[in-house]
Amino acid sequence: MTRAERIDALLRAAFAPLRLAVRDDSPQHLGHGGHDPRGSHFHVEMVSTRFNGKSRIDKQRLVYDALASMFPAEIHALTLHLLAPGEDRGPSEVGVQAHPRRHAHF
Repeated sequence: MTRAERIDALLRAAFAPLRLAVRDDSPQHLGHGGHDPRGSHFHVEMVSTRFNGKSRIDKQRLVYDALASMFPAEIHALTLHLLAPGEDRGPSEVGVQAHPRRHAHF
């Protein structure tokens, strides 16, 4: 099982998402710190009812908790686009930093 497949499985088990896409962006980071050819930089887009009424930070914390077994050894960077049903009204990539286009590095 690839790391992207493991992320997918862990998130499906934890969130029963209505929509989930996991993308391995590691090849784009070749030569950067934390790069691992087995996968190290990932992008997740997910819609789940578990996010209803949750703030952006609370959604991120739920995902980080679900993937805790993979940090930091298997995930170096994670970009998140997390929505509750009905919030899917345009792109707004988020990570832990305040700037909406950044992503978390571990």
